[in-house]
Amino acid sequence: MSDVAAPVAALVEELSKLPGVGVKTAQRLTFFILRSPNDQARRLAEAILRVKESIIYCSRCYNITETDPCPICSNPGRDQDSICVVEEPLDVLALEKTGVYKGLYHVLHGALSPLNGVGRKDIRIDELLKRLSAGNVREVILATNPGFEGDYTAGVIKDDIKSGIAAPLRVTTLARGLPLGSDLEYADEGTLSRALEGRREI
Repeated sequence: MSDVAAPVAALVEELSKLPGVGVKTAQRLTFFILRSPNDQARRLAEAILRVKESIIYCSRCYNITETDPCPICSNPGRDQDSICVVEEPLDVLALEKTGVYKGLYHVLHGALSPLNGVGRKDIRIDELLKRLSAGNVREVILATNPGFEGDYTAGVIKDDIKSGIAAPLRVTTLARGLPLGSDLEYADEGTLSRALEGRREI
């Protein structure tokens, strides 16, 4: 884009770095923003800055939040006896939409991937084990994404729990109503509801 104004080329370049956005889509978004009223573009820019400046990680579950602890962790109406372990904050949103699960969460922020150099220090496994060692939890639901990395991560966590936590814990996983290799965030609410209700001990 050498013959395009530098600010336009810069915006296309930055937008194309977003996941799932190629150069063509970045160009369309850029020209949509150019044609938009100034106040709309300003609101978009302000919303991006506000997210970066005001969103933090909950010190208990590591979900994204504006307050610490997050609204789920600080809600006395939630079932304090169970923790659902997920890979990403989007998975919490997907499970919450089902209205089925009423317990707490723990967000790993990724999955173990030896081939990609992602080890246990890169995700929040040790923080989970520390929460569980307090002895207040009766069930851990391993809701990692179906597929090699998610299953491997769930297996490591299960082994860590079985070998390192003194209190008896029920360790379950979601029923396989979820397609292999899919992400929780893309599953429909009915599928997620059945997967939660049909979870099994592992």
